Amino acid sequence: MALRPVQVNIKALDGPAIGRFWAEALGWSVFSPGVTTYVGPDGGPVGDLIWPHPVAVCIDVVPVPEPKTATKNRTHLDLATTSAAHQTELIARLKRLGATPVDVGQKDVPWTVLADPEGNEFCVLEPREIYRDTGPIAAVVVDCVDPRAMARFWGGATDWTLHEVTDDHASLRSAEGAGPYLEFLRTPDTKTVPDRVHLDLLPHPGDDKTSEVARLRTLGATDLDLGQGDVPWTCLTDPEGHEFCVLALPDAER
Repeated sequence: MALRPVQVNIKALDGPAIGRFWAEALGWSVFSPGVTTYVGPDGGPVGDLIWPHPVAVCIDVVPVPEPKTATKNRTHLDLATTSAAHQTELIARLKRLGATPVDVGQKDVPWTVLADPEGNEFCVLEPREIYRDTGPIAAVVVDCVDPRAMARFWGGATDWTLHEVTDDHASLRSAEGAGPYLEFLRTPDTKTVPDRVHLDLLPHPGDDKTSEVARLRTLGATDLDLGQGDVPWTCLTDPEGHEFCVLALPDAER
């Protein structure tokens, strides 16, 4: 048994607007089936979005009443580029869409740090061979104190393969070698406030969500009460306090 990362959950004051931003940024489509705004690649001949997507880790924007604080998110997206010209063009296009440059202490680096219109930080990377086939999202990056411990937990929690682990950095990717990486980057600060960006995981068809959640607790996950009430998903935190949710399988996959 193992879970699959299926989407990045982003909280926003204006969910539809932030959904449109990310759809334009990634060259994907946007769909609002209800309260949330889902962003992903077209999945069929008529342009319908498929959930869960078989390859991409998509985006789900959830409206909340509170604005982002000045605190930097501990989870962010890295966007891939294919050339120096592509990086320059993408940065310019993102700024036209409402992204702004931000200083998170990065100093002189070959990538550019931006924030979406509500202040959620992300990076536009210079071309890197390792990300040539990931799609527009190169990696979901999580700041942490101990990348090795995070690799153990998330490697056990998901069906993704560990690619690298050091004292400063760990990375995992789907066993099929498709889609973005999940990376853990050592930082000196610790988590102090709830993040506005987190991962959502999903069981595989035929697996039992309740059993999967129980297994995560044995790996070190902790139950999280956000006032969510009676909902079909389960909110948890990893051993360093990063929030994530285990979603219920769609009826077609049960």
